[in-house]
Parts: sequence; C-alpha cells; structure tokens
Amino acid sequence: MAFGTQDDTDEVMNEINMTPFVDVMLVLLIIFIITVPVMKHAVNVDLPRASSQREDAKPETVRLSVQADGTYYWNDAQVTDEALPGLLRAEAAKNPQPDLHIRGDKAVRYERVAQAMAAAQQAGLRKIGFITEPKP
Repeated sequence: MAFGTQDDTDEVMNEINMTPFVDVMLVLLIIFIITVPVMKHAVNVDLPRASSQREDAKPETVRLSVQADGTYYWNDAQVTDEALPGLLRAEAAKNPQPDLHIRGDKAVRYERVAQAMAAAQQAGLRKIGFITEPKP
C-alpha cells in the first residue's frame, strides 16, 4: 500500500461520515452543560417604584397667534408687544411648564414670528411648537 496510489475500487462513497458530527455535538453539549449554571446568576438592579395613581398635573397648552398685520393674540385675546414677555415669563415659571403653540398667518412677515420665538426662549419656555394646516 503506497501513498498517492488509487485503490482497487473506484467507487464513490455514498454515505456521510457521522462520527465528526457526533463529536462536535457532544462537545457543544458539554459546553452548554457547563455554561448554563453560570448564566443563571442574576444581576441585582435597584428598580424604580411605580405608583398606580393617575398624575393630574397635565401641562396646559398656550396658543400664541400672529395675525397678518403682526398683532399677537394670547389664547384669543390681543396682547401688545410690551405685555408679551411678561406673559411668557409667567408661563415659564409654572411647574409643569406649558407647551407654547405658535400660529403664524401665512401673510405675516417672518420677523414677527421670530420675535415671538426669541421672546419665548428668553423667558425660558422649552416646549415650542408651530401650528400649520395640512394641504387640501
């Protein structure tokens, strides 16, 4: 029997050798048997407590409208440019802080809307949104 020579039979082997497959499966089984008890140790976490009571402190929404001529309306009541920062500071001091929704007319100059946004930011309001109408 010499190396590199062909056997007497040139038949193709039709069966899969299962021995390496069984060896690999036994090794994996042993690894899982060893590692599963290690994985069962839980990490201690201090979880927060939850209460079942409803939270009634829902922040209100303040509507600031800017008309086409540049006048401001605070919840449907007209306000002057001098009174607006005082109203914004009063709302910013509330806890929880209300949402400010700015509605600008499409014909108003952007400068008037930007002045309202700057006044809200200087007053300390953090939640400012814009109200738009969807396209028909």
